[in-house]
Amino acid sequence: MIDAAERVKIEDEVRVGPLCYITDHDHGNQIGQPVHAQSLVCEPVHIGKDVWVGAGTTILKGVEIGDKSVVGAGAVVTESIPAASIVAGVPARVIGKRK
Repeated sequence: MIDAAERVKIEDEVRVGPLCYITDHDHGNQIGQPVHAQSLVCEPVHIGKDVWVGAGTTILKGVEIGDKSVVGAGAVVTESIPAASIVAGVPARVIGKRK
């Protein structure tokens, strides 16, 4: 599922497994106003060339996934990932490099 309020850019040769969620926004969370009444907070998402996104992955706003990276199944990507990285976990962290 791609949930874009402003911009999600996916480059060529990207593979995305089943049941993934990619979003470029979330809701404000200030005290004193109901969450549903707050504006969206948006930051673009960019998935580089030749990236493999494993099944069940979540990619959150403001993330850039570098070219040739691999995102392990079930990962929650909250921060940008350097090119040719292998990441996994919740939150996702670098566990290796593609060679």
